[in-house]
Amino acid sequence: VQLQASGGGLVQTGGSLRLSCAASGLSFRTYAMGWFRQAPGKEREFVAVIGWNGANTYYANSVKGRFTFSRDNIKNMGYLQLNSLKPEDTAVYYCATTQIIKRSSAWYPDDMEYWGKGTQVTVSS
Repeated sequence: VQLQASGGGLVQTGGSLRLSCAASGLSFRTYAMGWFRQAPGKEREFVAVIGWNGANTYYANSVKGRFTFSRDNIKNMGYLQLNSLKPEDTAVYYCATTQIIKRSSAWYPDDMEYWGKGTQVTVSS
């Protein structure tokens, strides 16, 4: 299984980025996908998750209304649109997949089965 995150970069406060996660080696449409982030000196934290068919999405309160998660089960891709970025959004962003079903925003790193390498998002003030 491989998950490849991309799309990070340096952006000013208020700017936007679109992160992508390419999945291979798994039956992608049977997995939920999540994004987590980790800032220096902090624990990895939940950002967003999307169900296997894209019908259900859940977000951390800190990003709700600013980030949007979507997926394309034909292309085996997940996309996280980051809008109205703030300096506190600066972190390494990781995509991950799981077959756990949880209809809430209470997701933790241990819930995820496969992880990709992260992509750095830096928001300047």
